Amino acid sequence: MKITRKSPFSGRVHTMEIDVTQEQLEAWERGALIQNVMPDVNPAHREFIMTGITPEEWDATFGDDSDD
Repeated sequence: MKITRKSPFSGRVHTMEIDVTQEQLEAWERGALIQNVMPDVNPAHREFIMTGITPEEWDATFGDDSDD
């Protein structure tokens, strides 16, 4: 499903294709924890759904911790 969000960091609008259903999105919007309703979605994509921050913006702002 294509998800479009506006980044609070850059103000830019981004769209990502994320393997999530409308039902999962609605459950999260009703207050379910995102990691519980979307356990197979990687954390970077869940962050994008919640905040609009892309993985690239996150890394540019906070650094890439993948080597730790």
